[in-house]
Amino acid sequence: MCIEDHAMTNLSEKIIDIYERRARDFDEDRARSDRFMEKAWLDLFIDALPKGGAVLDIGCGSGQPIARYLVGQGLEITGVDSSNAMIAMCRERFPDHSFHMGDMRALDLNATFDGLIAWDSFFHLTRDHQRRMFPIFSKHAKPSAALLFTSGHKEGVAIGALRDEALFHDSLSESEYRALLEENGFEVLKYTAQDPDCGLHTVWLGKKS
Repeated sequence: MCIEDHAMTNLSEKIIDIYERRARDFDEDRARSDRFMEKAWLDLFIDALPKGGAVLDIGCGSGQPIARYLVGQGLEITGVDSSNAMIAMCRERFPDHSFHMGDMRALDLNATFDGLIAWDSFFHLTRDHQRRMFPIFSKHAKPSAALLFTSGHKEGVAIGALRDEALFHDSLSESEYRALLEENGFEVLKYTAQDPDCGLHTVWLGKKS
């Protein structure tokens, strides 16, 4: 491993600590967002689910705005996040739903869901760990389950920020994401790279066969 690769790996392993320490900052930033840019994609996701369906929110953060919106649509939410502080916020806000602290890379809930979402969470993993997530998605998906996630728009590392802290992001190529989805039993329903109506997010919506 070259020095640059080692530095990027170290930065990737700081993600959990950053979100734990800066949970309140993250929550405040999300609450101050001037528009609900995820809504159109979430509505497509919801349309693919049965009424009152069970959703697994992988990297649920503090539960706003995404879990809050899904709860408001009558869905049953199970959230997983590596930050204890974030999970505490979710449990306080949504006491009738289930939230668990845990690393998505080791996710094994012994349950399946009508929908899975990994919005702005999965892309903090290294490419190798992202590849290993697709069997985890498949394991937790019922037949015909919807899968919604964000990725980078091209292969490689990108560095973002949570206020003054650098945040690691990584991405596979579009073709590799498509191959991994197919290999794990998902068809692509919709894909948009750098969606101009969603803050330039690159978004995937799939369905389990």
